[in-house]
Formats: sequence, structure tokens, C-alpha cells
Amino acid sequence: MNYGKLAFTDAVKKLQEENGSRRNYERMEKYAVADGLRENEIAFIHDRDSFYMATQGENGYPYIQHRGGPPGFIKVIDSKTIGIVDFSGNKQYISVGNIQTHPQVALIMVDYPQRARLKLYADARIVELDDDAELFALLDPADYKHRPERMMVFDIKAYDWNCPQHITPRYTVEDIEKALAPQRDYIRRLEAELDALKNKEVSDLPLEDPVA
Repeated sequence: MNYGKLAFTDAVKKLQEENGSRRNYERMEKYAVADGLRENEIAFIHDRDSFYMATQGENGYPYIQHRGGPPGFIKVIDSKTIGIVDFSGNKQYISVGNIQTHPQVALIMVDYPQRARLKLYADARIVELDDDAELFALLDPADYKHRPERMMVFDIKAYDWNCPQHITPRYTVEDIEKALAPQRDYIRRLEAELDALKNKEVSDLPLEDPVA
């Protein structure tokens, strides 16, 4: 897998020459070769709860779609293949239709808190649910509320990491709840100690003398 050889077309190389970056990217083409996904990429993909996919229509225009699900809904089938269950949505079927005529897709996966971004080129194929029960059992996030329509399998051709520039950190509600949990536990302990002290002070007060 060589991202540079696939991404750097003649027009791209010309712009790199004009802007002084061609020498560095020429080295990338020669030496940045990976034989499939490595442990770092596999772990990153496994943790994602969304990604963006670009397809090309018969009219030549690209179409960008957001795909989401529970963390881990993108399954690594092997070091060169990933897949998802395609959930029922608005039934426009633009991405699915585009893949039938132009299987070449581009994927971007982002970890916003860590400001990390993985981009992939892949050939996509549609697999119907009834055509591969074993694959569906592997890909289906059974604990997640959804209605499956089909499966999408991506044969990865190349990938690369983007720099973290201009990625604004963003956090999910679950991220925030997890980060605040120790602070909330501490506050609850302090409140319990304060209540205990108040109760002790009340119990230590002298009894009033009875009225003569």
C-alpha cells in the first residue's frame, strides 16, 4: 500500500513542484509503503463511532456522506479489509448507487479529542444480508438499535495519517461524563462529610433546662 503513488497524480505533482513540497513527497512515494493496516490503525478504527465517505456519481460529481454508529461498528475483517452494516436511513441510496458504478471511495476517520485523522482509499462492494450470514454475524452491532439493510466491505488500497492542524477538539456527552465522574464523586464525599458534621454538631448541643 502506497498512499503517495495513488494520491499524487500528475496534476498534484505539478502543484507540489510549484509550491516547493515535491521533494519531500517524492520520498514518501518511495519509502512510505505499508503491507496492510498495522496495530495502531486497527485500534484507531475500532474506537471510531463515525466516519466520512466520498463516492463518485455517474454525473462525475462527488458525494460526501457521514456514517455513524456505536464505537466499534467499523469492523476490521483483516489487515486489508474493513466492513460495516449499512443501517436503514433516508432511503436516498446515493452512496450505494454510486458504489455500484464507481467502487472507488475515500474515507476519513477523525478522533476529535486526540486531534488525529486517518484517510483511506478503498474499493467498496455491497454485500446483501442473505448472501453472507457469517459476515453479517461479524459486522452486525447487535446491541445497537438499528435496522440493517445491507453490508459494505472496503478493500483498502492505501492510507495515510493527516497532521492535527485545524482539528478542533470535540467531546461527546459520554466523554464529558467520564471526565467529570471523579470530580462528582469527590463532591458527593464532601457533601456526605459535611452532613455528618452537621448532624454531629446538632447531637452535641446541650439539652435545654426544663421549665421550673
